[in-house]
Amino acid sequence: MQNAHAQAAQGQARITASVFTSHVPAIGAAIDHGKTGDDYWKPLFQGYEYSKQWMQDHLPDVIFLVYNDHATSFDLGVIPTFAIGTAAEFEPADEGYGPRPVPKVQGHPDLAAHIAQSVIQQDFDLTLVNTLKVDHGLTVPLSLMFGQPEHWPCQVIPFHVNVVQYPVPSGQRCFQLGQAIRRAVESYDRPLKVQIWGTGGMSHQLQGPRAGLINAEWDNRFLDRLIEDPADLATMPHIDYVREAGSEGIELVMWLIARGAMADVAGGPAPKLAHRFFHVPASNTAVGHLILENRND
Repeated sequence: MQNAHAQAAQGQARITASVFTSHVPAIGAAIDHGKTGDDYWKPLFQGYEYSKQWMQDHLPDVIFLVYNDHATSFDLGVIPTFAIGTAAEFEPADEGYGPRPVPKVQGHPDLAAHIAQSVIQQDFDLTLVNTLKVDHGLTVPLSLMFGQPEHWPCQVIPFHVNVVQYPVPSGQRCFQLGQAIRRAVESYDRPLKVQIWGTGGMSHQLQGPRAGLINAEWDNRFLDRLIEDPADLATMPHIDYVREAGSEGIELVMWLIARGAMADVAGGPAPKLAHRFFHVPASNTAVGHLILENRND
């Protein structure tokens, strides 16, 4: 496997880091309504202060952002398992209370098309989406990491995963997809720095007798395994996510896409853990957050 220095010398793109974070809609509302300093919210947002400075110091050219659409652009009429946004820009969606007051997302159509071509040729069937409005699943992570800028400081490729309507992809399939995305990025012949973000989760359930479920012990064990042994974590069946982390805990398979794209999975050095944070609750959800850096050995 070529390392990051060799890739840069040859003018190739490379994945520099992976970022993992929950995308709770109430977090976006707290930001938009100036409540980040409230007693309830302040401990959560303090956990991202390091992350905002880290982003300034490690700003990528492009973020490949893995999230799930919440019946905004994809309803029960059409539900792609994996969909990549290939447009030049993406507007914030109106999720019933008006679009969030955040900037439009600027895409990277050329890199998105290259990734789609490469990943499809690696036998993953992606849906190409040229018109896409992005909801809180994508905009809340950007707000957590960048604050409230006039413009997002880098381009973003949205990547939707169906974790809403069964059947949903397995953790193993997501982990393998991350590896295919890394190969795709590394074959792009421009010296771009790319971060891959996995969003959603952690434990939460929004309906039924277990509504409000949070399993902090299981969540932290998941974070441990994601860092130390993602290949084994990827074998965990769906029922374990649902049983231990609630019906919406299945969103965590999206984190395995980002983790699968890291260099150590392909035989490179273990990533550097730059930041880890966990907080409960945010609304009715546990919030997890990691930053892993690829080592440029």
